[in-house]
Amino acid sequence: MDWTVATYLAYLLIAIPLTVWVATTLSRHGGVFLEDVFGEHEDVAEAVNRLLVVGFYLLNLGFVSLYLRNGGEVADLRGLVEQLSVKIGVVTLVLGVLHFLNVWVFSSMRRRQRMEAFRAAPVAPQSYVPPMAAFPAP
Repeated sequence: MDWTVATYLAYLLIAIPLTVWVATTLSRHGGVFLEDVFGEHEDVAEAVNRLLVVGFYLLNLGFVSLYLRNGGEVADLRGLVEQLSVKIGVVTLVLGVLHFLNVWVFSSMRRRQRMEAFRAAPVAPQSYVPPMAAFPAP
């Protein structure tokens, strides 16, 4: 086995578990955030959380797979470490950017939902006052 194949294997052995760990962590801790965003609709929050995890896996594992061949030939152990650090660094940056995009989208939704709550009257109407005539008789 040459150094390039060893780099591929090391990359996959690090990138795939890293992706799985990030996805499970975001799913576990993001559920509370999504429940706050979707309010009383806990079932919708749970469904969105699962859909986000599936999309996260598809996007990141696809990126990891496509990025596997990116780079030149690896001649020695030093080249393996350098190539591996670049690959894992790029995957980590992509994971971070996707995470911040998700947080930004759901924060925007949450902010909009809270602004809509201010539009409603704080107390329901308690009585009805009929309109007055245009010109009351003296």
